[in-house]
Amino acid sequence: MVYDGPVLDNHFHLNRRGLFLGAAQDFQRAGGTDIVLVHCPDFSAPPETYEGHKDAYADTLDMASTVRNEVGLGVRVVLGPHPAAFAHQFERWMAEEGDAGKERAVENYRHSIDAALHFVHEGKAHAIGEVGRPHWPVSDEIWDLSNTLLEETMHLAAQEGIPLQLHVEGESEETYPDLAARALKQGMGLDKLVRHYSPPDVRASHTHGLTPSVLCGKGALERLLETHKDATRGFFLETDYMDDPRRPGAVLGPKTVPKRTKQLLEAGMEEDVLWNTHSDLPSRVYGALD
Repeated sequence: MVYDGPVLDNHFHLNRRGLFLGAAQDFQRAGGTDIVLVHCPDFSAPPETYEGHKDAYADTLDMASTVRNEVGLGVRVVLGPHPAAFAHQFERWMAEEGDAGKERAVENYRHSIDAALHFVHEGKAHAIGEVGRPHWPVSDEIWDLSNTLLEETMHLAAQEGIPLQLHVEGESEETYPDLAARALKQGMGLDKLVRHYSPPDVRASHTHGLTPSVLCGKGALERLLETHKDATRGFFLETDYMDDPRRPGAVLGPKTVPKRTKQLLEAGMEEDVLWNTHSDLPSRVYGALD
């Protein structure tokens, strides 16, 4: 069987100091047609002002434009405050400044969201993310603050009708139901809540209405094949490709989603399921490409 439809990687980073256009070309040569380009902050020195966030996001948007024009891929853009960058900022500022540091960190988080929203309103970005909470052990105070700000962001997304890409802790029985409950409390439609780095169990009873974006390492295919017929609206595939010159190919390489799509088809996944993954679902969640 041959699948001749679009192929989208739902979570893809690019770095001017990495392969950059070379990574986009590798994806395309393997059969890829579209990426969701997710902003990756400078973890060593994340922005501390509204203008700093705007400038950082503008560079990601410029990379997206270059990929569209020079490689010919379809590109949707996701902008937002990576939870790891902000959790470390919270920890440092609160340790140094106490309550004043906490207020400063919260203000900076809100500035990062406002800056992302600015570009969404301009039609240059399609979603806010990756937002969420720490995926490593933190104090109860940092955990609670992260959840408070996540709920605030969900409320904003509900008001604006904007999708969110989530970065949260590893798999546990509580993760999906907890996220769903928080989103519903804020009035957010769960189909617009995309869980990045999702495990490959995509059954509706497991995802609790969220849209899973499955990290498609080879070991994920078997479970995905077992569970995809019980998915509510479908699933995305992603690599979380980092384009980090210090870690070539991390998390998964840029050719992975096209390869896995072919493998899923060969293993018996229906063509209409893959068409939903790569075309219909992204249009429903993020909107159609211009």
